[in-house]
Amino acid sequence: MKRKIIRVLKFIILFSIGILLLWLAFRSVDFSKLLEGLKNADYYWLLLSVFFGLIAYLSRARRWQLLIRPLGYRTSFWHTFHALMVGYLANLALPRMGEITRCMALGKKEKLPVDQLIGTVIIERTIDLLSVIALLIILIFTSGKLINEFLKTHFLTPFREKILSNLGTTWIIWAIAALICIVFLLLLIRYRKNLKKIKFIAKIFDLIKGVINGLNTITRLENKWEFIFHTVFIWLNYALMTWVVFFAVESTSDISFTDSFFILVIGGLAMSVPVQGGIGAFHYFVSRGLAVVHGVILEDGLIYALLAHESQILFELILGPISFYMLFGRKLFRKQNPLETR
Repeated sequence: MKRKIIRVLKFIILFSIGILLLWLAFRSVDFSKLLEGLKNADYYWLLLSVFFGLIAYLSRARRWQLLIRPLGYRTSFWHTFHALMVGYLANLALPRMGEITRCMALGKKEKLPVDQLIGTVIIERTIDLLSVIALLIILIFTSGKLINEFLKTHFLTPFREKILSNLGTTWIIWAIAALICIVFLLLLIRYRKNLKKIKFIAKIFDLIKGVINGLNTITRLENKWEFIFHTVFIWLNYALMTWVVFFAVESTSDISFTDSFFILVIGGLAMSVPVQGGIGAFHYFVSRGLAVVHGVILEDGLIYALLAHESQILFELILGPISFYMLFGRKLFRKQNPLETR
């Protein structure tokens, strides 16, 4: 009961943050211009954007398969893909819940150890983070002054100031907390044999061991070049998914493919904000980025953000339940209708 209450409260708090960010994004907007722009948008480009998104998801599923193989398991591609989409659906309820959900879905369907699958997902997300950081660094050193100024003003400076302010005012607490963690870790290692006699502690050790085993898969990949190919291919499709939506809005239709990487990066950073589906954060940062860097008026920037974000969210809302049904629905249906199997 307590867990359900905590989950509900967490959902409400994070959703409220998303609504606040939406308010910040739309507070100074002329809604008549916004509605007129949405009415005149060319929605056919969204179908192409969703297509590139689907290709990226398929490639991501294959990449996940490659990470799972060193564990000694050969998963079905479609089971892996459907588990991935169920995870994206879960992320719309609670941020990051999808990472665990997809591991549980695939683990249950193919009878795999969930803890080891979690290790592979940690690797996958780490690689995604490194990819975004790499693109960010390239933009900082190769792009124009406006892009650098926007990134520094809206991302790098606030992040640096937050870290410095926390360290400056509470560094003693952080130091004590770090020391306690180190001592605790050393005690765990020193007395692990005795602690393993306790069932609950033994389960925690098994979980940690499974996650570490999953993390080690990156060093035992069978097809390293295919893994690298899919990593690049995923981000290429994300860039294409971002770019084609520019053609749906007249004032953004002249933005080049290379410039779309800037929106891809700030959109990716916004999606990492712990709110459901990046709601609010994506709209705020993308619309401001388009305004500062490309001189797009705020209303048109928000039109682009709405089209790009909501088309993908709608796609996940459609494909997520279908994927859940493909994994578990037919089995549940047969259980509820025993005459169906006769």
